[in-house]
Amino acid sequence: MANVSVYNIEGNQVGEIELNDAVFGVEINEHLLHMAVVNHLAAKRQGTQSAKTRSEVRGGGKKPWRQKGTGHARQGSTRAPQWTGGGVVFAPKPRDYSFKLNKKERRLALKSALTSKVVENKIIVLDAFNMDEIKTKKFKAVMDALKVSKALVVVDGDNTNVVLSARNIPEVKTASTNTINVYDILKYDTLVVTQDAVATIQEVYA
Repeated sequence: MANVSVYNIEGNQVGEIELNDAVFGVEINEHLLHMAVVNHLAAKRQGTQSAKTRSEVRGGGKKPWRQKGTGHARQGSTRAPQWTGGGVVFAPKPRDYSFKLNKKERRLALKSALTSKVVENKIIVLDAFNMDEIKTKKFKAVMDALKVSKALVVVDGDNTNVVLSARNIPEVKTASTNTINVYDILKYDTLVVTQDAVATIQEVYA
């Protein structure tokens, strides 16, 4: 089991914590990490693009000129795809881009992402992270004390003051233990997580 240092919000080391290898020490599966990221991005796509086929474009009912004798190529409708204002060939239509990853794949991908942060020494465990008021300046001071900038901060439960204090900092995102995902873990350089959140994650995924 890996041991990592525990810090307080002033950036001082106050102890150590032992991480469960069943969650933070698995064999990293790069294929599943890739699939989890693609799945996350695909689910976010709106899929609202739409264009009209030749059967949906208004007009074009009359043959533009007779079949023979004009010197032109034969044409049946001014709404055929080769005409300006005509329909689109294989027109895009609204669709759902999301696809399913099964439960075991999702869990292993998340464990792989968490393990990668431990291997890269990019995880910081806080003894606690509570704020008595909504104050971006105070949140930024904590990040500066920990010497991190682009970070995903994971707290346990509904810590509204921390979440609201962080929302105006562009390189920081907050999440709870039940909303963390592979994409965010990999996107941000550092994973900042409270001891309580570590315990919850290990209880759920071990």
